Amino acid sequence: MKNSFKILGFGFGVFALLAAGKFDFNIEPYYSISDLKKLYSSGDPTTWPKATLDSTLVNFREIGVLPEMTFPEDNPYSDEKKELGKQLFFDPRLSESGQIACASCHDSQLGWSDGKRVSHGFGRTPGTRNSKTILNVGYGEVFMWDGRALSLEDQVRFPMLDEKEMNTHPDVATKNIKKIKGYKEAFTKAFGDDEITTDRIAKAIATYERTIVSRKSRFDKFIEGDSTKLTNLEVEGLHLFRTKARCINCHNGPTFSDNQFHNAGLTYFQRKHEDLGRYHITKDLADIGKFKTPTLRDLESTAPYMHNGFFPHIRGLLNLYNAGMPNLKPKPGQEDDPMFPVTSEHLKPLELNEHELDALEAFIKSLSTTVIRETEPKLPK
Repeated sequence: MKNSFKILGFGFGVFALLAAGKFDFNIEPYYSISDLKKLYSSGDPTTWPKATLDSTLVNFREIGVLPEMTFPEDNPYSDEKKELGKQLFFDPRLSESGQIACASCHDSQLGWSDGKRVSHGFGRTPGTRNSKTILNVGYGEVFMWDGRALSLEDQVRFPMLDEKEMNTHPDVATKNIKKIKGYKEAFTKAFGDDEITTDRIAKAIATYERTIVSRKSRFDKFIEGDSTKLTNLEVEGLHLFRTKARCINCHNGPTFSDNQFHNAGLTYFQRKHEDLGRYHITKDLADIGKFKTPTLRDLESTAPYMHNGFFPHIRGLLNLYNAGMPNLKPKPGQEDDPMFPVTSEHLKPLELNEHELDALEAFIKSLSTTVIRETEPKLPK
């Protein structure tokens, strides 16, 4: 009789909540690990649990396997162009000192970055930003931390011009390459004649960079149908990534980057290490402190992290995101400053416990593979 009363009382309680309009029909449904493993390894993303997405997202794409690389119509792929681009990528004669190549800051043995907080360029001058990996860079839509380059071909000239990097002009770099007789044959094979131009150098390097693609990860194999490729903890992390942890709001699509720009609270406004990010390019106040979302693929190989390279470990960064990232309030005198940076609305305290953080970290590491170590080419003489 007591049990019947409890059930009856529970029924009246639910009825009262319904009548008051306080019953939440949007409570996330419960999934067991076996449920999640079955759904996520089904090979059909339309069966996956609903992701927790903000209404303000732009160009959202579900996470998934990398598609085949596409090449621009005005710069189609050829093996000869790729090989020429590889030689130029490793050639320090593109720089003023004759000692700095693209490969100096993008080393295949260091995840196609350089493992440093910031790179050192001409005269050992330290830069101000971390060297981004170029793994999967060919899938991008805009390039560099602040989006200043609109194509890979366009991006090539920026390190040349930067006095803290190669410290030269693309025209000067082109003249240096023209002096090397051995390049004439390579340009003829790649472009049909031996004319060496800045445009052709950029196209060759960009072609090579588009071939630098991550291997298929355990995550990829798992969602394609092999349910044995992820552990229970990693599957839980995958679900958290798409739901409670909210990572998918910025890290979406096959590259785990939305190709958008966000302020993650690391502007260091009016302090040492201040960097206003995309604002330097657009001069739009709304872009203050915004940086391009980095890929999460092969993250284990590309430390340290963020635009300033201040974070050497994945877990430390997850702890900061769990806290909602720095969301600073204006100090006295800054209240009406239009330059005061505003942290992205996508970031908020997540209240993940230690087990959930373990799961999330485990999943993110499942996106990493053994990065191919590139053999350095023999440079023309």
